[in-house]
Amino acid sequence: MTSWTFPVEAGHVTMFARAIGDPNPAFEPPSAETAITAVPPTFAIAAAQFQPGYPMRPTPEQPWFGSASTPGTPRRALGNGEDTGGSKGTGFHAEEHFEYLAPVRPGQRLSARTDWGRTWHKQGSRGGRLTFIEKITEFRDEDGTLVIRERSVYVRTERTVGDEERG
Repeated sequence: MTSWTFPVEAGHVTMFARAIGDPNPAFEPPSAETAITAVPPTFAIAAAQFQPGYPMRPTPEQPWFGSASTPGTPRRALGNGEDTGGSKGTGFHAEEHFEYLAPVRPGQRLSARTDWGRTWHKQGSRGGRLTFIEKITEFRDEDGTLVIRERSVYVRTERTVGDEERG
């Protein structure tokens, strides 16, 4: 589906750790005696900022997709024939899983590839039929070794919760 390169940079690791409130000194800027030796467990999510066409990144002269927290946010296709349902408040991000298979350190340049996984359905109560859409991203180091597997699950509801109350 989509491939791109993710440079693991020390400053990016530090800013990410600070943004999520992780005080681990392993993520702080190196001094003469130390170097950043690891990345936070959820750091791979930051790779999306390097992905071409990433819909959550603001683009000049384009309406921003934003958090889709309000109805009326433009829909964005997920790329597998499904969409987020954002224009009616019917889509949301549900899960994120990270599996680290090898250490990730600043200085690496990871290649990332995203593919669609499973799609399944479940009957909900307030939102109607729920569609679950899985996305899998694999990150490989310069030697082609798989170092991270990230799995995301998005949910699209049949209708906006609250429609039945508004009549």
